Amino acid sequence: MQITRRTTLLGAGAAVGALGACGAVAEDPGTGTGTGTGEVQVSNYSQNDVFLNDASRLSKTPINKHIILSQDPNKGLLAALRSELSQAKADRRPVNLAAARHSMGGHSIPRNGTAITFDNNLVEPGDGIYRAHAGARWLDVITALDPVGLSPKVMQSNNDFGVAASFSVNAHGWPTAFGPMGSTVRQVKILLADGSYVTASPRENSAIFNAAMGGYGLIGLIIEMELDAVPNTLVEPTFNRMDAENFATPFQTAARQSPMAFGRLNVDRGRFFQEASLVSFTEIEGEVPDAHGSELSFALARSIFRMQTSSELGKRVRWGLETNLAPTFVGKSSRSAQMNKSVAQINGSEQPRRSDILHEYFVSPDQFAAFIRVCRTIILDSNQDLLNVTLRWVEQDTKSMLSYAPNGPRIAAVMNFSQKLSSTAEDDAIVMTRRLIDAVHSLGGSYYLPYRPHATTSQFTSVYNRAAEFASLKRSLDPQLVFRNAFWDKYMAVI
Repeated sequence: MQITRRTTLLGAGAAVGALGACGAVAEDPGTGTGTGTGEVQVSNYSQNDVFLNDASRLSKTPINKHIILSQDPNKGLLAALRSELSQAKADRRPVNLAAARHSMGGHSIPRNGTAITFDNNLVEPGDGIYRAHAGARWLDVITALDPVGLSPKVMQSNNDFGVAASFSVNAHGWPTAFGPMGSTVRQVKILLADGSYVTASPRENSAIFNAAMGGYGLIGLIIEMELDAVPNTLVEPTFNRMDAENFATPFQTAARQSPMAFGRLNVDRGRFFQEASLVSFTEIEGEVPDAHGSELSFALARSIFRMQTSSELGKRVRWGLETNLAPTFVGKSSRSAQMNKSVAQINGSEQPRRSDILHEYFVSPDQFAAFIRVCRTIILDSNQDLLNVTLRWVEQDTKSMLSYAPNGPRIAAVMNFSQKLSSTAEDDAIVMTRRLIDAVHSLGGSYYLPYRPHATTSQFTSVYNRAAEFASLKRSLDPQLVFRNAFWDKYMAVI
């Protein structure tokens, strides 16, 4: 059984056991020879008949039509998409494209509109690069790259998410020395609202590229992508435990010296955010194993992670396993194996009265200690059940119009709350979230957009001060506003 860093730490020791005007137009693809079946599944509904939801289970939204497209990026796929765009415009309905719908605020759902889902696992490795269908998941990427000794340069933290979706939410990973995953994208091919099919990259149609990166599908329909890959090396972890307020300096050092690093905070209320653990990886010589783990380790990790729900004892047990036993039992593995984990390993979707809700906040290293202190006050004042905090390093991102790290590198704090599915719990979450956003913004930081839409419009425009520029570009490319979702409807439509 291969035991990896994430098997043990996500399960806390279970290893003991994702205007510029259009210049060049992309060449319309040929018939394609990839892995897609070419199947088109269409369901038409009245808005009262069917709803779509997302990972939050709190975004139930009526739609008119849901289409699943599994074709390769060929002329048939473009024809199907152009037909849907034309019909949507005629009917004055919105369109949105998604893969897994793991966002949490209706970002992947068009109210009373046409929801399109890509289901295609086409990934073609090259020399330090790979081409991927927009609907490919990260598991497909690792499966394709692993046999040829390559690894995605940056990928979202779990393998369930769509590759283009990760670009569209400006996701980051935990390999260090890089910005968001979009910084490793060489180009995208995107279908715009007027039906034109263009190539966008940091050098060609760069305004479109920069808006689509973290643009939540509002700029166009991404069809395929070309991304950077790196050698899939053998890595070995080193563990350090420290006072949480002193975490930033050693983490910054690790980010500059290690190919991969991350941190965790203890979350039991008795010692809430008092301690941190830092795990950094070193590349070592040796045969690189494949990127797959075992079902037994998966089950153990999930059981230990889920026992924390509504249990302070469970949280203390997990922290003890993670900080005391993990350094003894976790050994070397491949770079890709560290990232090749399903979100099902930790999620609580089987709980009918609770939902796992993510938050993420970004602060500069010199403000991290202050961030820790405000979180202790604000989160402990709430009734929310915090199960996990993972700390990641993100380099500055000056490209994306809706960048969360425009002014320098950031420590990202990814928080996983188990929230009751009730109006009382949601109201409590709104209060806590708005307090956290205000506090983080006062420290020069930001919050991540693809989660619950609890920020006020003024908070959004204050933190993301290029939002008006983004909205202006979007309207110039899509004057009928055919590409819409709940994010646009709440935050952008009024700009």
